[in-house]
Amino acid sequence: MARWSPIERTLRAQHGPLLVGVDEVGRGPLAGPVVACAVVMPPNRRAIAGVNDSKQLDHATRVVLAARIREQALAIAIGAASAREVDRLNIYHATVLAMRRAIARVPMRLGQAPHHVLVDGKALRTLGVEHTAVVKGDAKCYAIACASIVAKVTRDRLMVALAGRYPHYAWERNSGYGTVFHRSALAEFGLTPHHRRSFCLDEQVSLLLGDAPASVTRLPASDDPSDR
Repeated sequence: MARWSPIERTLRAQHGPLLVGVDEVGRGPLAGPVVACAVVMPPNRRAIAGVNDSKQLDHATRVVLAARIREQALAIAIGAASAREVDRLNIYHATVLAMRRAIARVPMRLGQAPHHVLVDGKALRTLGVEHTAVVKGDAKCYAIACASIVAKVTRDRLMVALAGRYPHYAWERNSGYGTVFHRSALAEFGLTPHHRRSFCLDEQVSLLLGDAPASVTRLPASDDPSDR
């Protein structure tokens, strides 16, 4: 993504220069929180070369770009919803909650209220703020792409930290996603406080677990979905 998108230029003209790009990561995993990031990038600077939808980048590139985004951003705020909140609210409402938490922290980081909010996906009537939604916005809008990268790197680091406390599930490799290794470990060792029970006990997942091998063996890197 070589430049600010036409969508962002239009919104700056309509609302003001301080746009908040918002994206989340972690809707699909069996374990860990949903993490949202809200980013305000300086409107008078060129886009950082290489910024794109985080799913299109490898881990090493994301880490480098996240550091550059943090260096340049006027404001970065993180919000999360825990596995328990995912179970209590469902994944849609937990995702909105994580986004709301991130957006609410932006004025404190920025020193003033931003001018407009730009989110990835469809409009969210419960978001609580006026916003523009862009389907596949992480591949179309610079500010959203920046948010997607920081959110992904932040969540991956969190899952690596949790993996140190729960080593059986290889979260440092799969970020909590339902890989064969993770599902077989779940069948052998059971749930942790960071597993989403509503996901793990879903009938389809239960059937998959029934097919999983009883013993856990190290799987090749191709089983790791952490770059998705």
